Amino acid sequence: MATPTSTVDNLSSQTTHRDFRPVKWLVGAYLVLSLLTVAAIITFSDFAPNLVTPQAWVRGIIVAATSILTFVFANRAARGDPRALLRLRIVVAVILIAMAAVLLFLPLPLWMFIEQAACGALLLATAVIIFRPTARSER
Repeated sequence: MATPTSTVDNLSSQTTHRDFRPVKWLVGAYLVLSLLTVAAIITFSDFAPNLVTPQAWVRGIIVAATSILTFVFANRAARGDPRALLRLRIVVAVILIAMAAVLLFLPLPLWMFIEQAACGALLLATAVIIFRPTARSER
C-alpha cells in the first residue's frame, strides 16, 4: 500500500522528469554534435587536412569530453538529484563563457566556428531552462 509520502515523491519525480525533457534533448543534441565533430576532425585529417588545425583537435576533444559530463549531469538532475542540478548549472555556465572566449579569440576553421556557435546556442537554451526561477524552487 502506498503512503501519501511515497505518492508525493513519485509525482515529484514524474514532474521533474517531464520538466527536464527539453534539457535532456538539448544536452543530448550537444553531445551528438560534439561527438560528430570529433568524427569530422578525424575524417578531415585524412581527406582534407587543411580543414583541421591543432586548435580544432584540442577544442573538439575538450568539447566532446565536457558534453559527456553535461549529459550525465542532466540525466541525474532529471531524476531529481539536486547536486546534479547544481553541477549542471556550474558546467553549463563555465562552458558558455569558454565558448564565447573561443569564438572571439581562437582561430578555428569556419566549419568548426559554426559548430561551436551551434553548441553555444544549445547550451544557452539549456541555461535559460535550468536557471529559471521555477527550476530553482523545485530543488
